[in-house]
Amino acid sequence: MWTLLRTNRDVRSLFLAQVISYMGDWFAYVAFVGAVQDISDRSILVTLVYVAQALPAFLMTPISGPVADRFNRKLVISTVSIMQAVAAAGLLLVDSVGTLWVGYLCLCAISAFGSFVGPSAQAALPNLTRSSGELAKAALLFGSLWGAMLAIGAALGGVVAGVFGRDVAFIVNACSFVVASGVVMMIRRPMQAERDDRTTRTRMRPIADMREAIGFARRDTVLLALLASKASFAMGAGIVGLLAVLVTTELGGGDRETGLMIGARGVGVALGPLIAARFVGPSLARVLRVCGWSGAAFGVCYLGLSVAPLFTVALVLVLLAHLGGGAQWTLSTYGLQARAPDHVRGRIIAGDFGIVTLIITISNVAAGLLADVIGVRAAIACFAVIGIGASAVYLAATRPARARLAADETRTAPS
Repeated sequence: MWTLLRTNRDVRSLFLAQVISYMGDWFAYVAFVGAVQDISDRSILVTLVYVAQALPAFLMTPISGPVADRFNRKLVISTVSIMQAVAAAGLLLVDSVGTLWVGYLCLCAISAFGSFVGPSAQAALPNLTRSSGELAKAALLFGSLWGAMLAIGAALGGVVAGVFGRDVAFIVNACSFVVASGVVMMIRRPMQAERDDRTTRTRMRPIADMREAIGFARRDTVLLALLASKASFAMGAGIVGLLAVLVTTELGGGDRETGLMIGARGVGVALGPLIAARFVGPSLARVLRVCGWSGAAFGVCYLGLSVAPLFTVALVLVLLAHLGGGAQWTLSTYGLQARAPDHVRGRIIAGDFGIVTLIITISNVAAGLLADVIGVRAAIACFAVIGIGASAVYLAATRPARARLAADETRTAPS
């Protein structure tokens, strides 16, 4: 994978832009959560930080997908990155309860603009790579990136905010978007296939455009199975929102232990795709199978977490759970990149992200409410069982598609 970054200048530029942007995001997240906790003692306001990051991305899906398919993806990413920088600078205005709304508004804007980056960047990867082998490596590399930045960025963000102050962390975040915009503009190869005049001149119709992509996916059982993969995984993903509660109320930990738990999650997300890649290769049939089993492993490990007696045991189980979660997320995205044609790829990837974001948001809220009623350990166990059950249904439902894919791959394999 490092050979890919060394030899493919355009993939390297996109990768560096994503590294810089993700790093800044976690700087701002850690600093803003700390500011909210200092300004107000209401836990619901901390929870709203996650909502402000997740919900706008879902709401923008009908627009971000068509934009990724209709317009120059490089210019889209560069332009919205500058807009994110302006919104990130607005976090500097937060200094009291009366100005918290400004911070939430800025987070919503950063998330809304960021929703254009993911579909455009992921849909562009097949155009920037030079072979199917490079695409597989690039998809795994970019899939691991989010987890690595979660582990590294959150830790560094906490250090910077603690040593230099939160305003410095906010400034670093704003600057990261500007730098990322410049790095993306260094990409030389077109990030989309050539469009005909009818596609670019027709008025954009977000709902109709997304309906067209969904209809295309419904006619392809493999695309449908790949879209269902993240959705089934997301049903049990509300567990993640309870990690901090488990650490502080059941395992006797504090901020340091919560940080370690989040870091373990990031390490798992980063390493999971790299390990799973050894069992998959270029086969989409194997991708579907590994996605199902990875989701089941996620649920099994969290079921173990619900009865973990010690923090160290819980830490290991969270890492193992997200080896599965990271593999499932990245491999399903790679499958969409490899299977979907360029003219609908952005919309399909945006729709995939929108669906999973909505389900994860609902799952987190439901898990939090259930934990208040039956306790955090019992709630984690319930959602772990939901995750295991959803994975079992997914494996059974996709068995015919996997069998057809395997037969096609065997027939077309070079002798």
